[in-house]
Amino acid sequence: MRILDNATAPEAVRALLARDVFAGTGEHAQQAAAIVQDVRERGDAAVLEYTRRFDCADFRADQMRVAPAAIKAARNAVPPAFLNAVAVAVGNLTDFHRRQVRQDWFAPRPGGGWVGQRFTPVQAVGAYVPGGQAVLPSTLLHVCVPAQVAGVERLAVCCPPRADGCGEPHLLAAAAIIGIDEIYLIGGAQAIAALAYGTATVPRVDLVAGPGNPWVNHAKRLVFGVVGIDSLAGPSEILVIADDSADPRQIAADLLSQAEHSADARAILLTPSRALATAVAAEVELQLTALDSPTARQALEAVGGIVLTADLDEACALASLCAPEHLEILVPEPSRLLGRVRHAGAVFLGEHSPEPLGDYVAGPSHVLPTGGTARFASPLGVDTFVKKSSLVCYERESLANEAPAILTLARAEGLEAHARSIEARLD
Repeated sequence: MRILDNATAPEAVRALLARDVFAGTGEHAQQAAAIVQDVRERGDAAVLEYTRRFDCADFRADQMRVAPAAIKAARNAVPPAFLNAVAVAVGNLTDFHRRQVRQDWFAPRPGGGWVGQRFTPVQAVGAYVPGGQAVLPSTLLHVCVPAQVAGVERLAVCCPPRADGCGEPHLLAAAAIIGIDEIYLIGGAQAIAALAYGTATVPRVDLVAGPGNPWVNHAKRLVFGVVGIDSLAGPSEILVIADDSADPRQIAADLLSQAEHSADARAILLTPSRALATAVAAEVELQLTALDSPTARQALEAVGGIVLTADLDEACALASLCAPEHLEILVPEPSRLLGRVRHAGAVFLGEHSPEPLGDYVAGPSHVLPTGGTARFASPLGVDTFVKKSSLVCYERESLANEAPAILTLARAEGLEAHARSIEARLD
């Protein structure tokens, strides 16, 4: 891994930390737009055509929706250890997200009446689960369990089919465990369009959630407004802050855990220790040889790196500048640095809290803001699937108390009908 010194190469360091999720994806945008429009116009016929082109050459229309019986049967097709692992993840996800559930609230107004807020779940959600390099039953759980806790009535899962046209057994088994029986073997931009606009086979939803490739992200951008979306999740990222007390072997393993996702996954170490930087670089090379992952090597060479900082304060400042998806803090008292980093999707504190813990069983969803969007965005959670309604219920006296302010503001804006609406109740 390249080692950069922030004292002598600050521009190179900032270039390493900066990223544009949609840089170089103009062709993807054009292709996604054509697919979305085609599915909107031709429905199932277009979905079938793209599935045959991209996923399974002899895919049939009757394979598009997985039979509920096949979903249930998948539980018997996977090892008991997998079922137990899913149970652990579901238990922790459920416990974590139940703590996010909001309660309706009400506040009285002088003179009678009240205002308040009501929280209601989105009725129908489409959960997109990527395929491609890996099938991710964990993503199904990390999207669908928070939605279930929120009270979503209908959950429809889309995932690309295998090359043989079937659903992946581990994915189907995970769905069966949490009680999902609506699964469509559709991937890419065509899946997003089908969920947003509906087809003869796929009833439309109200919100689409889940990560995907550039075609999926561009499709989500295009359908936003027709449906809601959770976020535009880009390539995976990990940023580690560590001092010379940290174990180079652990840091290297953590960096590789994200670099293996894709060739544009970002893995960066910030440290004031030159000795640690050198040791981690050597350890990464050693582990890369054993891992034999061309993807991880390409990612580390293209967008990975180690940054030498003046001290931990500077490391925290650079971490905030980066606003990473995953942040690990590997120092003796990691909680002391927590308040110094303003922006991060998920923070992992201490050597026994590696990032893959969050990918699977810790409890928070692993669908997190990427590409620096942690500056303003939050992880997927119960709030993703909840709508808020404002409530207003005034009595005559409370309306009369505030009428002068309303009349003044309305007439200052030149909106006489607004003012007369109030006066009609007070004459």
